[in-house]
Amino acid sequence: MYDRPRGTRPGLPPRPALDTDAIERIRQEQEKAKDREFVRFSFYRVRPQWRRQPAAERDEQKRELVELVQRMGGEFMVYAYSLVGTRGDCDFMLWQATRDLEHLHRLAAAINRTALGAYLELPYSYFALTRRSIYLNKYEEQYLSKYGGAAPLEHARIAINPQGSKYLFVYPFVKTREWYALSQEERQRMMDEHIRVGHEWPDVKLNTTYSYGLDDQEFVVAFETDHVARFLDLLMALRLTVASKYTLRDTPSFTCVAMSVGECLEAIG
Repeated sequence: MYDRPRGTRPGLPPRPALDTDAIERIRQEQEKAKDREFVRFSFYRVRPQWRRQPAAERDEQKRELVELVQRMGGEFMVYAYSLVGTRGDCDFMLWQATRDLEHLHRLAAAINRTALGAYLELPYSYFALTRRSIYLNKYEEQYLSKYGGAAPLEHARIAINPQGSKYLFVYPFVKTREWYALSQEERQRMMDEHIRVGHEWPDVKLNTTYSYGLDDQEFVVAFETDHVARFLDLLMALRLTVASKYTLRDTPSFTCVAMSVGECLEAIG
């Protein structure tokens, strides 16, 4: 019964209340996490039937969707990318980031209600959350000297801040169970090598988000760069690191080209 208040099932005793210390610890952790962002990568495909409509109808439907995304993009981060020419199973992607999960729900629901939404499929969708890495990065000292104290660094690690590159490379990522059986010290040693290799490609910016329990993958990684070959060479180098053997899955991979929503839709038809 949806009209019954939650947590008040008749005939069952109430759950034990948390003690004061536990409540305070939880409150402190919640306070530390309040600036973390929910992140979604929504990959859309337009059904072929849509292109058979008269041009005037398609133009009106595109205008409606563009206005919707632009309006909601004023409330939280929504960046558009085209996959026309790089993938055969999806046409455009919306990269979203916000502290308020309700924003993601509202945008998805609003797109469903548009005229073009009736012709849209969602072959891939990845949901994640930002957080600080558990691994130490010695290059953070360089970051601190350039950008300031610990507070800016902390915020930079939990907020999505795209650098405006032409290309975005996205893929879900899952580690093997053997990785988690290793000690923190062993994993840190391997990540030291991994981080060192990545640092040799400063023009390729990595955005790592976490999906444990939220979606099917464990991470979603998104690399930004203006040079496709630089990303390819970086990934080849990372395959040679020891940590790479603990990768269980890192596909499918998406090459996304930064465009406005209108440009993405024009490329479709």
